[in-house]
Amino acid sequence: MNIRQMMTRQGGHNVQTRRSLITSAAAFAACTSLTAPMAALARPHHHAAPARHEAESQDENGADGVSMASPANTPLGPVDTLARWAYIFDYTTGAVLMDKASNERMPPSSLTKMMTAYIVFAMLASGRLRLDQQLPVSEKAWRTQGSKMFVPLGQTVSVEDLIQGMVIQSGNDACIVLAEGVAGSEERFVALMNEEASKIGLTNSHFMNVTGLPSEGHYMSAHDVAMVAGHLIRDYPQYYHFFGEPEFTFNKIRQGNRNVLVAKGLADGLKTGHTDAGGFGLCASADRNGNRIIMVINGTSSSNERAHEGERLFAWAFANFENVTLFRRGQLVDQAPVWMGEHSTVSLVAPSDITMTLPLGWQQRSQVSVDYASPIMAPVVQGQSYGALVFSTPGMPDTRLPLEAGETVAKLGIVGRAMARLGHGPAN
Repeated sequence: MNIRQMMTRQGGHNVQTRRSLITSAAAFAACTSLTAPMAALARPHHHAAPARHEAESQDENGADGVSMASPANTPLGPVDTLARWAYIFDYTTGAVLMDKASNERMPPSSLTKMMTAYIVFAMLASGRLRLDQQLPVSEKAWRTQGSKMFVPLGQTVSVEDLIQGMVIQSGNDACIVLAEGVAGSEERFVALMNEEASKIGLTNSHFMNVTGLPSEGHYMSAHDVAMVAGHLIRDYPQYYHFFGEPEFTFNKIRQGNRNVLVAKGLADGLKTGHTDAGGFGLCASADRNGNRIIMVINGTSSSNERAHEGERLFAWAFANFENVTLFRRGQLVDQAPVWMGEHSTVSLVAPSDITMTLPLGWQQRSQVSVDYASPIMAPVVQGQSYGALVFSTPGMPDTRLPLEAGETVAKLGIVGRAMARLGHGPAN
C-alpha cells in the first residue's frame, strides 16, 4: 500500500506508527555506536526526635546492632539492604538504580552539613567570601556540642580551615562559625538554606539548624540528600575536593575523614551522619571510567554496619549497570514517510547523544522502536520534534526520547499536490 492509498483509507488523516528497529542484541550492536565505559567491581512523616547522641558523635565505633534486611526497589528486582532509607542514582543520566523509602522524611543528622557547605560554596563563588578570610569564634560556636574541630574561643579561623573542619571532621563548631560569619547568625543562615532548598527542588527537606543536631521540624529525604550531592558536584566542582580529603589537622589535633568509602579510596566524597533518631547514614560518590554514581543510605544500626552496607551497595551499583550511548547527536535513527512533501521521506535523528544507564546484559532483553505519526505532513522543519525513540527492557518503565527531523522538507506546490493525489510525484 502506498502513502496515497494509506491516506485515502484513513480519510486523509495520518496514523500513529510504532516500528521496531531491533529486538536482538547482535543487530543493535551492529547498527549503533555503543559505549560501555563502566568496568567496575566484580513515605510517612518522620520528625527528628531528641536523641542521646549529638549529630555525628565523636565515637562512632560502637558494637554492631542487629538489623533486619528488607528489600529496596531496583531495575533488577528487589535487593535487600539493612538501611532504612536508600537511594542510588547515576549522576550522568539521572537513572535511579535503588530506591527504598527515598521520599520519606528522615532525620538527616550531619548529612545536613552538605547543605550548609552548599551555601558557603555559593558565597565563595560569588566573591562574598574568601578562603583566606578570617572569621571570629563566638562563645556559642565554642560551646556547641557533638563533633568538634576545636575552634579557639575569642580567636579567628580561616574559612578554608572551617570548611575542612566541617566536612572532614564534621565539626559542629565550624558550622556555627561559618553561619555567623556569612549571615550574622545561625538563624539567618538557616533561612538561606531553606530558601535555596526550594530553588534547587528539594521537596522533602526543612532545616532548623546548620549542624543536623536533633530538632523538631528538621528533616530531609534520602532523595533530597542525593540531590544536594549532585548540585555540589555540578554547581561548585572547584570546592568538591574538600569532601574527599583523607584527613585534616587543626590546633594540633589530627582527625581522619569519617567517610569510610573515602578513607578506602572507593569514593571521592561526600559525608557521614549519625544521631540516635536517624541511625548511621552515609552519602558517597565516585567516578569510575567516566561514570559517576551517587549513593545515600541512612538508618543503619552502627558505624560498622554503615561501612559494610555502603561498600556493598556501592560495589553492587557499579557492577550491575553500565552507561550506553544508543545514538550520537545527529545520527540517523529512521526514515519516516512524508505526505505532500518535495521528498517522500525525512530522516529522524537524535537531537543529542542518547545515553542510558542499563543493566549489564541488556542487549539480550531489550527492544528499541520508533513511534511517530505516519506519514508526516509537509512542510517538515529541520530540528523540530516529530517522533520518539522508545526503549523497552524488563524491570524498567519504557523510556521515550524525542527524535527530530534531520532536514527540512518543503510542501509541494499546487501542481505537485495534484500529481501526488493522482499517484505521481515525490509524495507517492
